[in-house]
Amino acid sequence: MAGLVLGATTMKGAEALPDFDELRQLIQTTLPGVTRAEIDRQATEGLLRGFRGKVQLLTSEASPAIPATNLTQIKVFEGEIAYLRVRQVEGGLAAAVRAAGNALLQTNPVVKGLVLDLRFAGGHDYAAAAATADLFDAQARELLDPGSGMISSTTKTNAWIWPTVVLVNGQTQGAAEALAALVGGSGHGLVMGSRTPGTAMLTSEFTLKNGQHVRIATAPLRFGGKTRSLASGLEPDIPVAVSEAEERTYWDDPYGLAKATGTNIATTATNRVIRRFHTNEADLVRARREGVELDENFVRQRETEPAPPVLQDVVLGRAVDLLKGLALVRRQP
Repeated sequence: MAGLVLGATTMKGAEALPDFDELRQLIQTTLPGVTRAEIDRQATEGLLRGFRGKVQLLTSEASPAIPATNLTQIKVFEGEIAYLRVRQVEGGLAAAVRAAGNALLQTNPVVKGLVLDLRFAGGHDYAAAAATADLFDAQARELLDPGSGMISSTTKTNAWIWPTVVLVNGQTQGAAEALAALVGGSGHGLVMGSRTPGTAMLTSEFTLKNGQHVRIATAPLRFGGKTRSLASGLEPDIPVAVSEAEERTYWDDPYGLAKATGTNIATTATNRVIRRFHTNEADLVRARREGVELDENFVRQRETEPAPPVLQDVVLGRAVDLLKGLALVRRQP
């Protein structure tokens, strides 16, 4: 930590930060009860937080098990929009995504689009990102160089050519950022959400004098073709302003079923809402044929129709609506 100076760093709308060594010495000699070790610990934790995604302290403790497939959700929304949520971009992801997509096609042959959710996803396996992106490319093109040479997609007849929306946010990091950029540049993919942090970089591991290991980003990741640079993060094609807290609120409950209290969401005990009824000629003919009064039985029957659930996850809802609209346009003669 000695010799690290932050005096040249500025904050937007604020003065330059003080010299680090000077501030540390002042705190150590003035703040009652504080020790040099405590100050160094706070400083180290601050550095790791500030460079999150670009500097990572590797621990020897056992990490929580990550699902072998790295896919945490496989769903179909609105009967025709496939949804895959990726948790980690690591080895085996491409095979898992292909298997999930093939299974969805077998059970839902009317699938018209795909949402690939990379929000809160990470990973450091850039070769896995390229292999997964290859699923979306019918033609050969340069994808990225993970440090061992440029990886290209292959010419194929079974590429996924569904219209695809990739969801990202400020917690989409590393190889997940690279995957989003590659699928977004495939020719039939769009990126939606908020800007990513720009942590897709080549890394190296170093051993500290206490035996711990640290992974540090050492060079920009090199993309091929027209894929956008991630030096400043990936800017979505369709920005959607939503807070991280709100996204997490609906992370495992996209319809808001656990929190909804209004009748505009299909979550009440009766799962029904009042619908305004307007008669038309067909209604009049039906009412006369069935011998009912429009202002009583007929209206009461129509008023109690169940309301469909409404997606409360703003970004996911926008993506599903976009893909449904594209599917409708494609069906037009």
